[in-house]
Amino acid sequence: MKKLSFFLIVFMVSNLSAQDLGQYEKERIVFETDTLNYRILKPLNYNPNKQYPVHLFLHGAGERGNDNKSQLVHGSKLFLKKENREQFNSWVIFPQAPKNDWWGYKDPYKFAYNVKESKAMSLVVKFMDEFVKREDVNKNKVYVSGLSMGGMGTFVILNLRPEMFAAATPICGDGDPNSVKNYSKKVPIWIFHGSDDTVVSPKKSLKMANAIIDAGGSPKITFYENIGHDSWNNAFAEKYFLKWIHSKSKKTKQ
Repeated sequence: MKKLSFFLIVFMVSNLSAQDLGQYEKERIVFETDTLNYRILKPLNYNPNKQYPVHLFLHGAGERGNDNKSQLVHGSKLFLKKENREQFNSWVIFPQAPKNDWWGYKDPYKFAYNVKESKAMSLVVKFMDEFVKREDVNKNKVYVSGLSMGGMGTFVILNLRPEMFAAATPICGDGDPNSVKNYSKKVPIWIFHGSDDTVVSPKKSLKMANAIIDAGGSPKITFYENIGHDSWNNAFAEKYFLKWIHSKSKKTKQ
């Protein structure tokens, strides 16, 4: 099964043209002795005197590695579509967790990634803390999306930085229902899951939605009938996926 997943990822990455990959510039996050690869898409017709939204995207477990490429397998083409680049022009950031890490932190709820503490998420947080300080960033329009392991990571980073994000879209993920009070009333959330998912049960998303509601939040949730774990394809095909995200801005403090 692992070999099949590996070859599937190689095949899908090869289907991303060199031109597609080239638009996402290769970069590295370096902090002391730790390094994390990432890809970044600059806004269309970038003007350093303008401020642009930022969209952080967290990949799934199958895209971990050190090639600084596999993380683009799912989702990267969505941001490259001409109409999306024009209408939702923004910075798009795809970090890549190494094989021996995941988008967790000091994990209070145990998943099968055999990681005690995530350096990868720690580096992403440090990077985002600095990136949003840039003069060409619209600090009121910073977003996060993630699928599978990245869906879990979306809930994790919301807990770590509830003041940073204007909207979040976790796809087929899971999270800690005890941490939602930090962001339930602050961040609009649209959750996606396939009803037939046997990898991450859709009950996990329902659990998180219920916890957010109980904490005073108002999440949006979409279940896809007869769809398994790859519900990200359905989410990306949603007519209002990016429109909903970019309609959200952080409330300016008075």
